[in-house]
Amino acid sequence: MYIKIHKSYRTVVAICDSNLLGKKFEEGIKQLNIQENFFKGADLPEQEVIKIIQQQGKEDATFNIVGNDSIEAALKAEIISEDSIGKIQEIPYALKLL
Repeated sequence: MYIKIHKSYRTVVAICDSNLLGKKFEEGIKQLNIQENFFKGADLPEQEVIKIIQQQGKEDATFNIVGNDSIEAALKAEIISEDSIGKIQEIPYALKLL
């Protein structure tokens, strides 16, 4: 999965499944646009992504997470819960604002 850390006034961590990069999904007025310039960072295994999520969670980062594997990693890192997961065209996503 890809993980990219954006630094601004607040850190934003973008995480997506590798197979979703560059794709767009729409359902009614909702849409997921998994743009490379936002999501494409380091391509890392789950354990490394979990460590980064946990570290960034301690720093009050905001998270944008898309895809089955990425959501699973975020759940394991305990940064999101099942009730915070939405779906568009069966693609799970979550936003976490700390």
